[in-house]
Amino acid sequence: MRHHSYFSLKNSNRKRPRRERGVALVTSLLLLLMLVAISLTLVLSVSSDMLINGYYRNYRGSFYASDSGLNVARQAMINGILAAAPQGNINPNAQPIPNGTDANVRANVVGAYGAPTPVNSGGSWPERFQVVNDPAQTFLTLATCNVTGGVTAANGTRPSCANPNPSGNNAANPVTGYTYVYNYQVTTVGESQGSEVTTLSDAGTLTFNAAIVPAGPVQTSFAAWGMFINAYTVCDGSTLVPGTITGPVFTNGGWNFGNSGNYIFTDPVGSVSSTAGYQNGSCQAIGGPSGNGISPTFQAGFNMGAPPVPLPQNDYNQKEAVLDSMGNSGSAVTNAQLNAALRNVSGTPYPAGGAASGVYLPYTVNAQTGQKTFTGGGIYVEGNANVTLSIPAGNSTAQIYTIVQNGVTTTVTIDDGTNTTTIASGNTSTTINGVPTQKDPSTGSVTRDATMLYVDGSITSLSGPGAGQAGIQDNTALTVTAAGNVTVTGDIIYKSEPVTTSQNQIPNTPADTLIPGNDHGQVLGIFTATGDVQLQNSQSSGNLEIDASVATISQNGTGGIVNTGAGINTLNIVGGRIQNNIKNIGASHRNVFFDRRFAQGGFAPPWFPATTVTQNGAAAANFAAPTVSHVQWMNKTSYQ
Repeated sequence: MRHHSYFSLKNSNRKRPRRERGVALVTSLLLLLMLVAISLTLVLSVSSDMLINGYYRNYRGSFYASDSGLNVARQAMINGILAAAPQGNINPNAQPIPNGTDANVRANVVGAYGAPTPVNSGGSWPERFQVVNDPAQTFLTLATCNVTGGVTAANGTRPSCANPNPSGNNAANPVTGYTYVYNYQVTTVGESQGSEVTTLSDAGTLTFNAAIVPAGPVQTSFAAWGMFINAYTVCDGSTLVPGTITGPVFTNGGWNFGNSGNYIFTDPVGSVSSTAGYQNGSCQAIGGPSGNGISPTFQAGFNMGAPPVPLPQNDYNQKEAVLDSMGNSGSAVTNAQLNAALRNVSGTPYPAGGAASGVYLPYTVNAQTGQKTFTGGGIYVEGNANVTLSIPAGNSTAQIYTIVQNGVTTTVTIDDGTNTTTIASGNTSTTINGVPTQKDPSTGSVTRDATMLYVDGSITSLSGPGAGQAGIQDNTALTVTAAGNVTVTGDIIYKSEPVTTSQNQIPNTPADTLIPGNDHGQVLGIFTATGDVQLQNSQSSGNLEIDASVATISQNGTGGIVNTGAGINTLNIVGGRIQNNIKNIGASHRNVFFDRRFAQGGFAPPWFPATTVTQNGAAAANFAAPTVSHVQWMNKTSYQ
């Protein structure tokens, strides 16, 4: 039986290979065919992706080329309009921008960019743009022009841009400003490496404001400058830090420009020197807006050889403003005056023989009723002090001043809403009817609620309540003045920021644009006639923001803004800087945003140092940075 089973199994094993012969070959061919199919699918997919990506890349290249062309052409329109205005002196009875400027500028822009123009001339990026020469798609037209000031003629004809002096008697009331609004549209075609093109269109308005400075002397606050430097010698080995510099700029010396970066000035630039230094390896003193391979961009003109601007003599007016709200005598304040006007928290008058420290306010006490009434313009601090500015939680009208001297803390709360001022120190507190005010020196009438904080010593620490926290109330108009140095140790920030501090914070506008609805009269000035504003940043971020016009200036002063502490990562100043001398701010990045309210109607911090400005024998037109308002942006490619 075992023998039979052996042969049965043997026969069975010998037959199996004949039935399965060729199966392995067929399976291998099927697998090979599958691999070939997969490979072809991958090749087709990759090829398709490459075609799509190539098309998309070329399309995006043409898109960015066209978009760059819009920016180039729009800026060329702005530059052309400003270039048409006279640089420096003007005829006060003729508008600064001539009639027909819009048509000439459009023709020049189309002539310059009406043919394919490389976006990156001489570079590796091959994309190009072209401005469409069609009046329906690319145009620039004057929409409105208005004047301020001037005299209306007897027949009722009002001053206009076309006829600024219809009465022939503008000398009595000259035109003080012009506002031009142009409608514009630019259409550009962008080209890439392939056949893809993109057509874009940008439309909106361009607004130009020109302030007319008369030939005669004009009283001007130093806050009207975004940057003012008294002493600066041409080719002294230093150069101005490059970047975008906003606000009017002036020096009683001369400017020095280097080759480490680009300079863009958005507002008028002036100097007493008839030359500027252009440092490029060696320094060349040149009587022109460019030279030695350096070409700063002066969007509102460069006026060299201008008359010098007189400096304030001292801080007498600021000190006196605490006592009488006017500060206009120009003479030193005596101990007798301080004794007659000032009292501390306990009602004790300022010592007739002087004091070493203490916080005092100008107020009277009714002998019969005991009622206390505020009578002056601010707070007087004798001796060195630390000062913190803050806003009470839940209160929209009060400003708090916390003053520390020799371990003694005094708090002054000024509340415009309740018309009260409260001073507290230790267990003693006094509430006074009224708040500090600023008065017209001529009439004695109150012009606004405003505070002068005068420290007859050095401010050893000035800051807000903490990093990034608002310290200046919306309704607070304040100038902080020290007889010595002012040391800033932390952020000093408005509750409501008046201007933008980054591009496109308001869509399609540059930094340093007034924010609608954010002007609540809040304003801060920091001033020392003989000292420095020292930066000793104590914030862990390494950043520092000062929302103020900062002035370290006087006839005998040597002050500037100088870093005396750790290096600062980013320093932001929202207002302006006015200095006797340029000093090292010790910051990796520095941004100064001019508070454009200071260029409108003489608005400034209260009792801020002022001067008399006289033009060179004729009126001058000072153009502020133009405002661009975008109404429509359209990708017209699908319509082609």
